[in-house]
Amino acid sequence: MKTSANARTVTHEGPFYRGAIAWLAGLEDGSILRVAFFGLLLGTASVLYVDYRELTANEGAALAMPMQPILPPAIDNPAQGPMPQITTSPDILDDPLEIALGAGGALNLTGTIDPGSGERFADEIEARGEYVQTVVLDSPGGSVVDALAIGRLIHEKGLATKVAAGSLCASSCPIVFASGQSRIASRDAAIGVHQIYAAALSADPQSALRVAGTAMADAQTTTAEIIAHLTASGVDPALWLHALQTPPDQLYYFNAEEMEGLKLVTEFAVD
Repeated sequence: MKTSANARTVTHEGPFYRGAIAWLAGLEDGSILRVAFFGLLLGTASVLYVDYRELTANEGAALAMPMQPILPPAIDNPAQGPMPQITTSPDILDDPLEIALGAGGALNLTGTIDPGSGERFADEIEARGEYVQTVVLDSPGGSVVDALAIGRLIHEKGLATKVAAGSLCASSCPIVFASGQSRIASRDAAIGVHQIYAAALSADPQSALRVAGTAMADAQTTTAEIIAHLTASGVDPALWLHALQTPPDQLYYFNAEEMEGLKLVTEFAVD
């Protein structure tokens, strides 16, 4: 314990202290300011380095996360009625979009609309488009950029689109469905929308964080493109109001009356 008896007397006579005082005393005012400035600069650089280390660590973790679309429940809205039944396996829906030519001119698009699927769809149409009559959808959505690219090509080629009973067409998938010259769906089809989220705006997963930095501007631009595309396809653009009002972790499913009233469906399938 330090007491008045054994405490070391505080002194300013140490060699280091005397040397420091002598050095500072010999500096001019401008030199002192420069020393203080560079000291402050060094401290700031140290803080920025630590922040950079944390940012890049978080960025790596974010990019390592799967860029999969959300598979949410129906929004809590009594007017919607029960959530449509989806019979497709979640594992199949989680897989990257599979494009397969089936019988009767059906081109089946099953799974997540992943970045690059727009180009794969265009390649398929170029190679076998003469056989394609109807694009059959079963997808939880995904990249909005690719959904718009697929939809524009469907509209350009005058192809029909279809969603069967038990199938899902959610998030960005309804953009593709709305592109058909004829739009055929079961009355029990699960067709739903929600707000755009940053990852879905990116055609490249590596740019997802950059997209997130300007998410508001990009979302507004993309929303304008979607509304223009719906209008050109003959679908009431009021359909997208439900997307704007629905959080990205939920879905607004359209019932048969809404599908018909919004001109989303031109023909109901006979199940």
